[in-house]
Amino acid sequence: MKPALRLALIAGTAALALGGAGVTAALLDLPQDARPVQDPQDPPATPPAEPAPAGDPAPERPVPVTPPGGADSIAAAVAAAQQDDRRAETPAEEDDEAEDAEEEAVVVAAPAEPEGPPGRRQRRRYAIVQAVDKVTAETMRFEVEVNGRPVAFNKTLIFRARACEVSASDERARDAVAYMEISVQPRGGAPVQDVRQLFRGWMFASSPGVSGLQHPVYDAWIVGCRA
Repeated sequence: MKPALRLALIAGTAALALGGAGVTAALLDLPQDARPVQDPQDPPATPPAEPAPAGDPAPERPVPVTPPGGADSIAAAVAAAQQDDRRAETPAEEDDEAEDAEEEAVVVAAPAEPEGPPGRRQRRRYAIVQAVDKVTAETMRFEVEVNGRPVAFNKTLIFRARACEVSASDERARDAVAYMEISVQPRGGAPVQDVRQLFRGWMFASSPGVSGLQHPVYDAWIVGCRA
């Protein structure tokens, strides 16, 4: 064979080899369609059952088993177990008895009942009132007679006292309470229909901020009672 022809065949074979490799590489670059995985139809093979090991046949009658030592050792073991149970139960019973004794020993003292009827509050004739004018900063403490003539503060605030009492002797907290009626009227005198009531109820000297008169212009509260 001529050298030229041999070279041509070698070149053609090399070209075919290179072309096949390129096609294979191109095919590997393309994604492959996914396929669902099917469950196997044939069930897995079950291993054969192994025969049970041969053993000695069971005796027709029960065979008594005697521990070493005989019946005396059995009786001693039972007695020791009973004694242990008694020792275990004894502390619990003693604790229960101690708790019962403590409960019996505790005596709850009953509250002492007051001797005799409770004392009555003492009534007074005059209620002592303190009032403040927020506009003029005028403040005054004055007396109002129970069921007597009303008292006017700053010519506009009218006070009437219906009751005034002080704490009884058996009460722990000392306090004075008064039932007051407070009204307001315009300055310079006004007819009765123009008088407007602002407060009506009990006032406590111990808590003026709670039971006192709260008004945009005036503040008033009870201070005490006088005979």
